[in-house]
Amino acid sequence: MDFTDKRVLITGGSRGIGQACAIAFARGGAKVAVNYRSNAAAAEATLGGLAGSGHVALRADVSDPVEVESLVAAAVEALGGLDILVNNAGIWVEHKLEEVDYDGWREAWRRVLEVNLVGPANVCYCAARHMIGAGGGRIVNVSSRGSFRGEPDGPAYGASKAGLNAMSQSLAKRLAPHGITVGVVAPGFVDTDMAARYRESPMWADIMSQSPYGRVARPEEVAAAVLFLASDGAEFSTGTIIDVNGASYLRT
Repeated sequence: MDFTDKRVLITGGSRGIGQACAIAFARGGAKVAVNYRSNAAAAEATLGGLAGSGHVALRADVSDPVEVESLVAAAVEALGGLDILVNNAGIWVEHKLEEVDYDGWREAWRRVLEVNLVGPANVCYCAARHMIGAGGGRIVNVSSRGSFRGEPDGPAYGASKAGLNAMSQSLAKRLAPHGITVGVVAPGFVDTDMAARYRESPMWADIMSQSPYGRVARPEEVAAAVLFLASDGAEFSTGTIIDVNGASYLRT
């Protein structure tokens, strides 16, 4: 896809899905701001693998509203504007109800909602305010299959992603008159660091068997859906949630 001269901010852009998106956008001619929270080496390595020039790595914790505001401002300044936002940063915290105490339960909910829902909401706000003044743009939020099927080992994760879906669709309606589209990509299991803890476990064979392909998704396959929603010609797909789970979970 052609993204020549587009300016893209990707949260959580140094690894996994975010990195795959950065590579694909840069290959299409975009300038990319790769956000990371703590792993500067991974962010610099990602930058080194991007085609073209003008890319930048920006440190910020998306759960911190002050840092979010500074992140978007820094991306606009470094890139010369902002056309596309990909909200990819997210965390998983296991908190099985029967196994955690009340303090652990509440802390898990706080952490997950701050990173997975409130953080993206704040990034959307700051980016959209710029896009309104600039005449439009694209926002793509990365959700999860877990927002539909439930996450019994990490209910805050499932709830945060369901909230992200609802927020995205609300913003799609609000921002359409401003020329801003908002879409969602909802992957199932993806072969990233977040799934690493399962890779050597007996559960991995069962996880792969959930899809009739007998495997999990590759980050590049999720990136392909992100790029579609960010592309010219996809305007009427605003508000869409694209499942990228290899038919492992089918919703109606």
